[in-house]
Amino acid sequence: MEKLSSLTIILALFVTFSAGAQTSGKVVSTKTHIKFFSATPAENIEANNNTAVGTINKETGEVVFSVPMQGFEFEKALMQKHFNSDNFLDTKSFPKAKLIGKITNLDKVNFTKDGTYEAIVQGDMTIKGVTKPIDEKGTVVVKGNMVEVQSKFNLTLADYGITFVKGKPSSNIAKSVEVTIHSELQAQ
Repeated sequence: MEKLSSLTIILALFVTFSAGAQTSGKVVSTKTHIKFFSATPAENIEANNNTAVGTINKETGEVVFSVPMQGFEFEKALMQKHFNSDNFLDTKSFPKAKLIGKITNLDKVNFTKDGTYEAIVQGDMTIKGVTKPIDEKGTVVVKGNMVEVQSKFNLTLADYGITFVKGKPSSNIAKSVEVTIHSELQAQ
């Protein structure tokens, strides 16, 4: 009888937890790809990161993404070494970039109906310990219980205190880099 009662309590807690997770309104990233691209006459530089995680609260529009900076992979090992070095992003001291924001036009995004919606996110982006306000557009695609987020925007490196090797401008990297984000999220 005690075993049956314990099992009943465990099942009740599981059902309560599962129902709470489904009604919490949050979707969590299951797969996120971030790419940055720099084009200069000297060379093009591209890096890809598949280690970022994020959440969106469908009810409030709150958006949070965390990007492990050492997760960026480059075509050339030397590029990756320079990117992580003390002279550039100093990823040992500043291991993550973060976006904390809100979808400001939440009334235009229907998370309960399949479709493609334009979204505006305003908030704060923190890179290398420097936080700056952002105001960027993106696309939200709703497919059943899956939500895809896509955005492309430019970041000016100097805005985040990112100087070039030994503080001198370099002809090998643009002053502004193009950032592309594609994330798939779903309820957990």
